[in-house]
Amino acid sequence: MIEGVPLILALDTATSCSSVALTRGSAGSVNGGQGGQVLASLSLNSSVTHSRRLLSAIDWLLAEAEIDWPTVDGLAVSIGPGSFTGLRIGMATVKGLATAIGKPLLGVSTLDGLAFNCTGEHLICAVLDARKKEVYACFYRADGQGIPRRVGAIRVLSPQKLAAEIDQPVLFVGDAVMAYGDFWQEALGPWFVSAPMTLHYPCASGLGLLAGEMLQQNQCLELATATPLYVRASDAELSLGAVAK
Repeated sequence: MIEGVPLILALDTATSCSSVALTRGSAGSVNGGQGGQVLASLSLNSSVTHSRRLLSAIDWLLAEAEIDWPTVDGLAVSIGPGSFTGLRIGMATVKGLATAIGKPLLGVSTLDGLAFNCTGEHLICAVLDARKKEVYACFYRADGQGIPRRVGAIRVLSPQKLAAEIDQPVLFVGDAVMAYGDFWQEALGPWFVSAPMTLHYPCASGLGLLAGEMLQQNQCLELATATPLYVRASDAELSLGAVAK
């Protein structure tokens, strides 16, 4: 690793959008770090399953960026919340790669990655459509370096309950804006501010820069125990719980 400037391969499969990226450096100046840059990024939003294109996308990105595996300092993955199937595919893929090349594994919340793309003075709310008339949500506020940091917990709740908590202008970012933006606009009026459409899908480049910061702070996952952040129980777990009762 160049002093304070880790090279990270990041991937995000939390939603219908597959994204892989190569980043150098970190989100902010940590332990002498000088910030970061995106070397290469590839995103594709389609109905094709992540498992059918993820490894080929990674191989293509490394080849085009002329990066060899030994020079990669860490592997980052979106741990959730998001699609249960997508999260499992991403975690299994990055675990296999980290084991094969012997490099650290870093897990970044999908919502942290969404918020990272936003700037400004507004409170930020990263929101993903959780289906079942609910959303995954978390609030963020920019720190002294302009990097959004969590100011609350990651939760799953109804769009109505989320709106009831808001008493100031909030910048909403994430695919739940497409599903519930009209409701929030009506409920919140001028307090509802939507991020540009291009920012509503997760992008691995933000994950990579956040992971670079985590690597500098030695906040790595244990390969044997790393699991996705589902936030709520799956349908299968709920069914088993109902049977047990």
